[in-house]
Amino acid sequence: MNKPIRAVSIFCMFLFLALMANVTYLQFFRSDDYNTDPRNARVAAAAFSRERGLIQVGDNAIARSEPVDDQYKYLRVYPQKELYAPVTGYLQLGSQTGIERSQNKVLSGEDPRLFVNRLVDLLKGDTNQGGNVSLTLNPKAQRAAYRALRDTVGPDGEGSVVAIEPKTGRILAMVSFPTYDPNQLASHDRETRENAYDRLDSNKHQPLLNRAIQTRLFPGSTFKVVTAAAAIDAGVYDQDSQVPSGATWQAPGTSGSHNVIDNEGRSGCSPTTISFAAAMENSCNTAFAKMAVKVGPEKLRDTAEAFGFNTDYLQDLGPQAQSVFPKSVVDTIDGKQQDPRELNDAETARSGFGQFSVQATPLQMAMVVSAIANRGGLMKPYLVDEIQTASFDVLETTEPEKLRDAIKPQTAAALTDLLVSTVDDGTASPAAIDGVSVAGKTGTAQRGVEGKPPYGWFVSFAPAQNAQVAVAVMIQEAPGKEIAGGQLGGPIAKAVMEAVLNK
Repeated sequence: MNKPIRAVSIFCMFLFLALMANVTYLQFFRSDDYNTDPRNARVAAAAFSRERGLIQVGDNAIARSEPVDDQYKYLRVYPQKELYAPVTGYLQLGSQTGIERSQNKVLSGEDPRLFVNRLVDLLKGDTNQGGNVSLTLNPKAQRAAYRALRDTVGPDGEGSVVAIEPKTGRILAMVSFPTYDPNQLASHDRETRENAYDRLDSNKHQPLLNRAIQTRLFPGSTFKVVTAAAAIDAGVYDQDSQVPSGATWQAPGTSGSHNVIDNEGRSGCSPTTISFAAAMENSCNTAFAKMAVKVGPEKLRDTAEAFGFNTDYLQDLGPQAQSVFPKSVVDTIDGKQQDPRELNDAETARSGFGQFSVQATPLQMAMVVSAIANRGGLMKPYLVDEIQTASFDVLETTEPEKLRDAIKPQTAAALTDLLVSTVDDGTASPAAIDGVSVAGKTGTAQRGVEGKPPYGWFVSFAPAQNAQVAVAVMIQEAPGKEIAGGQLGGPIAKAVMEAVLNK
């Protein structure tokens, strides 16, 4: 062979080897990356054309795949539409939200736990079927929460309800209003789903937002439960103590009427000192502001974080907004940011009744009262109860998990007594249920925006000494109604508790 031909042959051999190496690299080492890349239209279309597993609540499928006569073969259908939309989310070509997203591998059949089922389907020549996901939601509680919230806030209102089983952390209800019809977003007709998404996305009431986990607001007086827990746990007061109160109190280190803390006309708070029970029953801002300062920002923060503030805890659904108790404050002087500092007395005072920079989601406030109801034990909240095969064989069941002891058992017992008296003799009376001992607390939080109505909150659990359900209600907007946590939130919480207790 002459020299030029030999050179060309060697060059071609190297090209062939390089081609084989590249093919091996792409098909073996990078295959997973390309298969999971959302820009891979072929893979997305194949997944979209698969018979996806069920999302179930009890014996009912709240999301299923139905055969259709088009290129994608199966259409995702949501029979109960708005009722469960914030939880299920929706399925689109190449994207998912809600449980459809967090449990996508199971529902699509790609989860490793379904390997044997995939193998059997392959040997039979059948199409790969997805697994089922069974949720913890209680259909009666979900329906009661949805209807009560919708009827309370009206068609242009905004709010959320979360209910938890205190002993396990099972989420029994999760409602966000306004909601939407996920069937329109799952349509195979591009124009239909794009028009539906544009309409929902541009809606000022944000129906696509799951307010239960994605909206955090000032919790107002419901946070007094955390302040009371910090004070009792630290031994600063007990439930029989007399606590400082007063009609008004100038926030420490401040001047001017705008820094005066008052009780919004509640005369029961006016004496210089009152019983701890009276402070809770009348929701006295001055009492809990002074209590917070005496406890101190460090202990108040530690207690809030023990209940779940400043952390993520729900793995079944996202994205999740962290509830916040401020770790520090950064001042700006002459346009320059100063070093972080601890909360001062005025900031701590306002934090003590759920203002300043304290913010919480409805799920977080449900966790607070759930831990109190569970003798101080904070259980990890969860939505996914079981993972099943397409033929309903159980592959995995979620086991309840304690995150931590948020407070001492004796502190939880004292708080329970205080919250029962708040329902029996105080501002939380709208949640009272005949024949059942109910613990509860109202909250009405100022937005800090001139001319805007406050936010309404309500938290409760029942039966008080052996709780089966803990509830948090958040009213963000209720046009045409005066927002007050007890008046609006109390009846909603009552309806949910009665649904769980079958009252």
